[in-house]
Amino acid sequence: MKITALAGGVGGAKLLDGLAQILPPEDLTAIVNTGDDFDHWGLRICPDLDTVCYTLAGLANQDTGWGRRDETWNVLIELSHLNGNDWFRIGDRDLATHIERTERLAAGQTLTQIVRAFCNAWGIKSSILPMTDDAVATIVHTKDQGELAFQEYFVHQHCEPKVTSFTFAGIEYCRPANGVLEAINAADAVIFCPSNPWVSLDPILAVPGILPAIKKKAVALSISPIIGGIALKGPAAKMFQELAITPSALAVAEHYKGLITHFIMDISDRSLEQGISELGVKTKASDIVMKTEEDRRRLASDVLNFIREKE
Repeated sequence: MKITALAGGVGGAKLLDGLAQILPPEDLTAIVNTGDDFDHWGLRICPDLDTVCYTLAGLANQDTGWGRRDETWNVLIELSHLNGNDWFRIGDRDLATHIERTERLAAGQTLTQIVRAFCNAWGIKSSILPMTDDAVATIVHTKDQGELAFQEYFVHQHCEPKVTSFTFAGIEYCRPANGVLEAINAADAVIFCPSNPWVSLDPILAVPGILPAIKKKAVALSISPIIGGIALKGPAAKMFQELAITPSALAVAEHYKGLITHFIMDISDRSLEQGISELGVKTKASDIVMKTEEDRRRLASDVLNFIREKE
């Protein structure tokens, strides 16, 4: 069974890791959000791509979910002593990734080519694709501070400003990266990982050509990133609230209404199952919290078994 998964952030990376442990490498393709990408210290930073790759390579910091394990912070410490720009924390090992990426981009390589080379170096067998090789920037519109670049909102201001909407600068001019539409078309099912709907998956869906391709699939499955009205990590629930939507698994399913065919919620949200079913979506309740490696494999197995179920 060929799976193409849309992902961004820590939750998406964890599920991808579980899927990669079960599926043959040639049967799993991840399409990763690049709306978070930005320039810092003169370097091109790709947070979601790096989180996914570090996780699948077994290099991720297990405590934070982002960055590298066994990290050191010498550059950041010295920069702080010089009163430099240190609000975005880049460790020494992580820094090497950004330096090499920036060098390769300057030499004319595409982001897709660079990700493939990094995956080869890190021993990642499954296919990891950026959603686009073109520049797209997630813009957070806020009540009191106007437009904020995503990392300014997310990291520098700790998600504190109240959001009013989101736009993706440059999205209308971009094209899907090489292999993206082919992976969707070839997939037996498309999976929406338990990632933030607003800023991790919506940018992918906004890339011209991707949404129509997904709508043609017989199976498009979403896993809720919200459990009991709370996001396990990140500001998804806060965003729903500030947009006057009660955060819940039902709200996530409604966000993808008309696009998904299957939906998995946490067992603690089983009371919402009927409401989600009324959206015309096949539902399943499962333990979707991924604290351990075994949790990742278990949820990935539940996802695949749900896809295989006959009516």
